[in-house]
Amino acid sequence: MAKHVTDVVLYHAPGCHLCERARDTLAELRTELEFDLRGVDISADGELERRYRELLPVVEIDGTQAFVYYVPPDAFRRKLGAQIQPF
Repeated sequence: MAKHVTDVVLYHAPGCHLCERARDTLAELRTELEFDLRGVDISADGELERRYRELLPVVEIDGTQAFVYYVPPDAFRRKLGAQIQPF
């Protein structure tokens, strides 16, 4: 049976220092945890701008909003662990 790899999306914008911090935190967490990470720059999409601009950075785990403004490493580990179902 195929192993589930969790999909993590970081919504960000240029010049956002909190976004840079979240990206660094997620990069560090990837050295210990297995998950796919995709960054989405909201600045080129009007709908994403309206939805996320005041909340940046926004992190989704498997399509569910998990964090805004800050990614606490321990909370991320717990949420990521909750997404992984044993086989």
